[in-house]
Amino acid sequence: MIYSVTVKPGSKKGPLVIPDGDELTVYLREKPVDGQANVALIKLLASHFHVPKTSIQLKSGARGRKKLVEIPGL
Repeated sequence: MIYSVTVKPGSKKGPLVIPDGDELTVYLREKPVDGQANVALIKLLASHFHVPKTSIQLKSGARGRKKLVEIPGL
């Protein structure tokens, strides 16, 4: 399944995942420095969907707030 993800890094709400159909809004405490937010995003999505971290693929948007993430097996 491919999700459109809007990431809100540096948020005091985080870590939090808010699903809305095929779209997700993810609040993270980590700052978008040296890929820390992407690592935290993958870790949070893995725990939210109960899948291994290695199965989650970041398809596009590695440097932006809008991302496409593929989570196989859902």
